[in-house]
Amino acid sequence: MDATLRVMNLTKSFGNFTAVNNISFSAAQGEVVGFLGPNGAGKSTTMKMIAGFLTPTSGTAYVGGYDISEQPLDAKRMLGYLPEGAPCYPDMTVKQFLSFIADIRGLSKAQKEQRFNEVVNQINLQSVLYQRIETLSKGFKRRVGLAQALIHDPCVLILDEPTDGLDPNQKREVRKLIANMAKDKVIILSTHILEEVEAVCDRVVVVAAGSIILDSTPEDLVRAAPQKTTIAALEEIFISMEVA
Repeated sequence: MDATLRVMNLTKSFGNFTAVNNISFSAAQGEVVGFLGPNGAGKSTTMKMIAGFLTPTSGTAYVGGYDISEQPLDAKRMLGYLPEGAPCYPDMTVKQFLSFIADIRGLSKAQKEQRFNEVVNQINLQSVLYQRIETLSKGFKRRVGLAQALIHDPCVLILDEPTDGLDPNQKREVRKLIANMAKDKVIILSTHILEEVEAVCDRVVVVAAGSIILDSTPEDLVRAAPQKTTIAALEEIFISMEVA
């Protein structure tokens, strides 16, 4: 598999408002890239375009070598996507939902059984397999969302706030899982927690007002704001970077 992601001049406009403005970056196998910025910066919109949920106004991206505009089905086969809020079918049990996603992803019976067992163990979902998703806590729903993104073992992972709603122990487990998976995947994740950036990211891409204003290391970001603990608290620094 071609475990690469190339984003080329992605732009998304809604009427007269440009949410994403000519964004370009790339990531290779083994990289975990933190995609950061204040609310409304264009992070989720960019992720939705890469994942094929939104059509770009202009520009494109290549997921595993496939153009999201010209080869959308091939690109989506290479990609796992955890959107903000982790939407799932609430009336399904966890087992039914993951089985359904595996079928949609075209896994054979043997592949399905293998990946189901691997992912359930990775995400620690054994205790809730037969519960309806609507009865789960926010943290367990988030874990189910992560499991569906992993079920087909994609080479590119797009994770929008992957630890949102998890308790501290669960957050550490997910960060460890991300670190363990990173060696053979590209992982792009958005987060508002600087601790998370330091723990799992190799690079940081900072977005403000729809444009990239910094592509550097977590160490550089932390040095720029040693007293800050959340991305929201860094908003004034993002603004100063943008002005500069």
